[in-house]
Amino acid sequence: MKTLLALAVVLVGALGAYHALVFYDNDFRYGRMRETPAVKPHEEPLIGMEAGIVPVAGGEALLRATPESMIKPPLAMEAAEVISRGKAVYFTFCAQCHGPNYDGNGTVGQSFAPLPTDFRSPAVQSKSAGALFKSVSYGIAGGRQPPLETTITIDDRWSVVAFVKSMGVPN
Repeated sequence: MKTLLALAVVLVGALGAYHALVFYDNDFRYGRMRETPAVKPHEEPLIGMEAGIVPVAGGEALLRATPESMIKPPLAMEAAEVISRGKAVYFTFCAQCHGPNYDGNGTVGQSFAPLPTDFRSPAVQSKSAGALFKSVSYGIAGGRQPPLETTITIDDRWSVVAFVKSMGVPN
């Protein structure tokens, strides 16, 4: 008998709690959380997004993951305006280490041991454009070449590569 009485008390208590929650949710003047704007975000139409805002192809992650032999320049590497732009970018970001004569004797580069690479050397000129692009963009492991992917735009990095390749090996 005591068990039935205890069960009835628990049942009445549960029903009372349920009705209190229903009252609180439906009729209580304060605390109607479901009516706040934060809980109803989709009652108004969503703002449309212009095409092309979110990239779905390309980008730095793809370039970084692509083997250097498969990276092809998007610019005409022999075009005079591309080489001219590369020279301007070189003197802004690279000349401090690699020097005004492209030989590794820049103001900052003189303090490095070994000196930065001479861009006219056969070692540099024999590299593919993709290999040079990855060196400029992501640095050289174990070397002093810093990654410039966040500093220089992709097209400007390709312009620097075009400029370096235009130097050729000195005679």
